[in-house]
Amino acid sequence: MRVPALVPRLQPFTSTIFAEMTALAVQHNAVNLGQGFPDTDGPSSMLAAAQSAIASGVNQYPPGPGMPVLRAAVAAHRSRYGLSYDPDTEILVTVGATEAIAASLLALVEAGDEVILIEPYYDSYAASVAMAGATRVTVGLREDSSGRLALDVDALRAAVTPRTRAILVNSPHNPTGTVFRLEELQAIAALCVEHDLLAITDEVYEHLVFDGLTHIPLASLPGMASRTLSISGAGKTFNCTGWKIGWVCGPRELVGAVRAAKQFMTFVGGAPFQPAVAHALTAELDWVTGLRDSLASKRARLAEGLRAAGFEVRSSEGTYFICADVRPLGYTDGLQLCRDLPARIGVAAVPVQVFTDHPSDWQHLIRFAFCKQDAVIDEAVERLHKL
Repeated sequence: MRVPALVPRLQPFTSTIFAEMTALAVQHNAVNLGQGFPDTDGPSSMLAAAQSAIASGVNQYPPGPGMPVLRAAVAAHRSRYGLSYDPDTEILVTVGATEAIAASLLALVEAGDEVILIEPYYDSYAASVAMAGATRVTVGLREDSSGRLALDVDALRAAVTPRTRAILVNSPHNPTGTVFRLEELQAIAALCVEHDLLAITDEVYEHLVFDGLTHIPLASLPGMASRTLSISGAGKTFNCTGWKIGWVCGPRELVGAVRAAKQFMTFVGGAPFQPAVAHALTAELDWVTGLRDSLASKRARLAEGLRAAGFEVRSSEGTYFICADVRPLGYTDGLQLCRDLPARIGVAAVPVQVFTDHPSDWQHLIRFAFCKQDAVIDEAVERLHKL
């Protein structure tokens, strides 16, 4: 049977690795620090609001753009950055940020267009570009003199061609934990304005930023509000990744195009969760501050343990991921090590090279998630010392 041409273009290798790591973790009763979701629930008032919505009959299709109460809450939340959006025409609720990214690309990118991704990249980006029939062009982060993985502005500038249609920007960045500085974002903005490019920003970790750093939305920079689709969601902010409530904000004509694509993907989603997320955005941001502080402590706990086990640890400025260099332990291939770890010592992690088009440049790094209970982190560290 002939395989449709789209299938190989989707490059499902990362999802395959996640499935493989999960299966190995279960088979060997491993501590799973590979999966990027927390093992605790979000604020109790948000959970109660969802339960109340279900009990009171909010169980049918919500409005196509999303419930007005959630769109209003998102608009109010974005105003914290000095951004103003009309809840009726410039905000669309989606089934998680992943759908928002896919719908944005399907709506605004065509065959023959190029989309710039910053490498390493979250795996759905490449798949979404392929589904849109476009071509991805990657620009790798580079390690600066401080050991931080920074944006290579020169390489980004060189990657822009007459066929470039959009740049997809993820900050705070998964999998590296990098948070783009103002000067990096200004460089991106300058290129977008100069070449009339669209920007699609994945900001799902916007509240999980450490060390006194600040998340700066690209849309807030001069010349960018009219050409940027800003995407975020509730999953990472409120520990409810399974609810799949995301949103996209931007100028009316761009959001309208995204809605036209999105309505034929999932139509709508998560009716009882939408008012609960609206409540959390309005009333539970102090809880999020506590979550961020807790994650900063867990990050330090895991980093210390990884160093003691012999890894060289990269800085993590945001998200709930931290990357470690396997070479000090005598290994050169992170993918092979991650395949061996569950059986050898009972720990699961994810190789960074599967998030890239240039795996040889990244095969020395593996990613660990620290959004776990302290006892889970401690158990993983104890097992890692066996290496």
